[in-house]
Amino acid sequence: MTEPFVPPPYPYDRLDRLAPLADHHDGGVVDLSIGTPFDPPPASVINAFGSSGAERGYPASIGSAPLREAVSAWIDRRFSIDVATSSIAACIGTKEFVGTLPQWMRLRNPTRDTVLYPAISYPTYAMGATLAGCRAVPIAVDASGKLQLDSIDPYDIERALLLWVNSPSNPSGQLDDLDAAAMWGRTHGVPVFSDECYVEFTWDGRRRTILENGLDGVVAVHSLSKRSNLAGARVGFYAGDPELVGYLSEVRKHVGMMVPGPAQSAAIAALGDDAHVEEQRERYHERLTLMANVLSEWAKCDVPMPQGGFYLWIPVGDAWAFVERLMTDGGALVSPGEFYGEAGSEFVRVAVVQPSERIQLAADRLSRSVS
Repeated sequence: MTEPFVPPPYPYDRLDRLAPLADHHDGGVVDLSIGTPFDPPPASVINAFGSSGAERGYPASIGSAPLREAVSAWIDRRFSIDVATSSIAACIGTKEFVGTLPQWMRLRNPTRDTVLYPAISYPTYAMGATLAGCRAVPIAVDASGKLQLDSIDPYDIERALLLWVNSPSNPSGQLDDLDAAAMWGRTHGVPVFSDECYVEFTWDGRRRTILENGLDGVVAVHSLSKRSNLAGARVGFYAGDPELVGYLSEVRKHVGMMVPGPAQSAAIAALGDDAHVEEQRERYHERLTLMANVLSEWAKCDVPMPQGGFYLWIPVGDAWAFVERLMTDGGALVSPGEFYGEAGSEFVRVAVVQPSERIQLAADRLSRSVS
């Protein structure tokens, strides 16, 4: 008899028990565990929410023509790539896209049942596969964060529905070889989905997208949650292979996957404004630098700066002991690396998303604990 599916505990709920460790700190817990943006979007974006008139009718599931035109223009500005609006579609943030993709892909190719994803990664890649009744197969990454594509078992390749690649990586901030991933996918006939939600916060070198390799067999996934501090608006998009984008947009239409009209209008305003992104880049880089320096002194260990993203990914050995000590000394809550796969169990992730004064508060507490 097949056992019913029992959802595992949501990873971040496991941190709730640690709250009392910070009770002695004035100002309470500084939550650096979840990548939730706290900085404000531009006023023009907020104004677009309330003035669009788009709340009165059902929005297009694929995204309005102006939204897809704004996405196409952004891709052209940022990457010098021309992607037709017919190869672009909206999604309700990107987490729902990641979490539901395997079931749609399995309908497209019912002879395959395997989702390949980085061994250290965003947990929804694996959970999406599980929720679709698929096999979730982690792929090893090397010390620089690159997928070890030559390590994939031929048996898993034969069954693969898709390969996920994530660059800059959540949680590690490392940059993967998107050229190699695209070539591997085309060689083996496996669609490659590239999660590029942190691309605006690339610190080492230029911004990269898998679409630079052409659109055949690849889809890039992007979000305005991180770029424009719009996590609550739930606006994302996917772009790439015309057949894949067309298929997914048609399937999603039937289940009412629609970004609310006012949110689409706000996204158009945000995509047309690069200045606020540059300001946010400066904020995150300053916070990363501050916390890397403070934590290096406090923990007496090397805290490397990421190649991208707004997370510090710190090798610590006993991750839970580090998390508890950090809460006790600094009232700062961070995530143990096991949340992102067994291969991350000796790391912690620090999200520098809180307002700068809260980051400074945690830094001051830790500095005092050292002295």
